[in-house]
Amino acid sequence: MRESTDRPDPPVSDQPVGARGPQPFETAAPASRLGWLARRLLATILLVSLWLPLPLPQGTGAALAIPAALALSDAQQLVVEAWRLVNQSYVDPERLEAIGWRRRRQKTLEQPITTSVQAWDAIESLLSSIGDPYTRMLRPAEFAVLQSNTRGRVSGVGLQLALREGSRGEGQRIVVIAPLDGSPAAAAGIASGSELLAVDGSPVASLGLEGTAARLRGPAGSDVLVRLRPPNGRERELLLERKDVDLRPVRAESHRIDGHRIGVLRITQFSEPVPAQVREALEDFSREGVEGVLLDLRNNSGGLVSAGLAVANGLLDGDAIVETRDRGGLATSQQAGPGTLWEGPLLTLVNGGTASASEILAGALQDAARSRLVGARTFGKGLIQTLIPLGDGSGLAVTVARYLTPSGRDIQAVGIEPDLSLSGEEPLNPGGDDDVWLREAEAELVGQIEAGGSR
Repeated sequence: MRESTDRPDPPVSDQPVGARGPQPFETAAPASRLGWLARRLLATILLVSLWLPLPLPQGTGAALAIPAALALSDAQQLVVEAWRLVNQSYVDPERLEAIGWRRRRQKTLEQPITTSVQAWDAIESLLSSIGDPYTRMLRPAEFAVLQSNTRGRVSGVGLQLALREGSRGEGQRIVVIAPLDGSPAAAAGIASGSELLAVDGSPVASLGLEGTAARLRGPAGSDVLVRLRPPNGRERELLLERKDVDLRPVRAESHRIDGHRIGVLRITQFSEPVPAQVREALEDFSREGVEGVLLDLRNNSGGLVSAGLAVANGLLDGDAIVETRDRGGLATSQQAGPGTLWEGPLLTLVNGGTASASEILAGALQDAARSRLVGARTFGKGLIQTLIPLGDGSGLAVTVARYLTPSGRDIQAVGIEPDLSLSGEEPLNPGGDDDVWLREAEAELVGQIEAGGSR
């Protein structure tokens, strides 16, 4: 359940399954001196033959392990290293066996791989054969961006994006949830609900959500051209200058509703600063006399699992948080420590964008009866990835574990059903002035406070 690896890697054998080293000769009776010498000579010949390259028939494509290893270029070595890391850490070894993972490595190395780009392409092809969209190759720029996201900052234009189903069979569209405060997108007046059409001339339909987000990021001071269609408006193009943007993963405010002071705590992703910021927000709520807290996890797609666990630890008094299962099927339960940062009434708001680490938190709160969930069914990502750097600045995201909620629910591709589904169309901009779900959830929390129960 780590986000990076810093332990030495155990050796992985490249010897084919079933291959055997030199074996002792068995004898049924004492041998003669001549027979003993003959056997020693034969054993020596056999032993030497295992290590010397022998001529092979032309056209077989065969090669012995040692000479092939010595002939690998730096680009090929990168492919072998990526293959090895996935081979030793991927959560489902049986899946690797089923797709012929070892054979795929050999086939890949038969291709011309002399540059970094060819190596990255080869690794991407290898990983795509697994059929796990979360186990993927991250080129240097993508790896750097993902690392910066975990620290709560990113260089880009400040657009929060989401997938929405198109009308009339148009398929999925990429739309703007909202521009971040103080971002180039906000300064340009890009409205929530705008449909993104192209980035630097590349249609978003071919880039996908993650590819589009990656294209929008880049060095501060550089420009990016976006084409979009505002809600009920005409298409337009904007040239935006990228800048360093504070993602503000934690936002908190308190206000009075029907004579009760409630606090709204919104977490948009789990990055390194989040646990400390949540602690500070809850301490402020206590000083302000807040009677109940609404935890808003909508469109929180995850982030650092460790940050999500730390927040859960502050809200659960000794309860179980999550159960993880590694590649060997070994189950490990994570428990919260004694005491909490907030003991009063708690209600949690979720939607289809609530995924991964935020689902761990939501599932733990629901299973412990610490907080009811309101909103819509969550995304259903019950897999945990680790980020592994490669030697050239690129890296891998590899699925290393599955997780279950404390009650044993496997949510992969299923999600978590809320205790109360909210009515009406889901607001595109959570926390905005037209957020009717937030108003409904706040009214529900007030009713919980008046009922006098924290659970």
